Amino acid sequence: MTITERIKNEIFNTELTFLASRSSGPGGQNVNKVNSRVTLFFNVPNSQYLSEEEKTKVFEKYGNRLDKDGTIQIDAQTSRSQIENKKIAIRKFYELMEKVFKKKKKRIATRPGKAAKERRLKAKRVRSEKKAMRNKNF
Repeated sequence: MTITERIKNEIFNTELTFLASRSSGPGGQNVNKVNSRVTLFFNVPNSQYLSEEEKTKVFEKYGNRLDKDGTIQIDAQTSRSQIENKKIAIRKFYELMEKVFKKKKKRIATRPGKAAKERRLKAKRVRSEKKAMRNKNF
């Protein structure tokens, strides 16, 4: 099973851990009573579903987002509902994983077309004539 298939099938859900805490977001008086903020944790070195090459790729790409234990931490607090915030955190995690393993398209160098060359030369000619008109000797 390839990594993209594993991401699409959301196979990493068993390795995700969550922590709920008080949110600073909307909620009025309820915000001080309910733990609606969700923090998702994913330990990269202990993952059973990632190969060693895939782990190194995650470390290279998102080493700055990992703590000293190699854990990715994602917060979600946009919603008033803890369940919604958990769904948002999971979605953010899988989007992050897709970015890590998405293959970049190789850029193919191209030359400007004939029409583009003609437009550029015409613009140069117009600019040149405009400046020539400013000359006193005209």
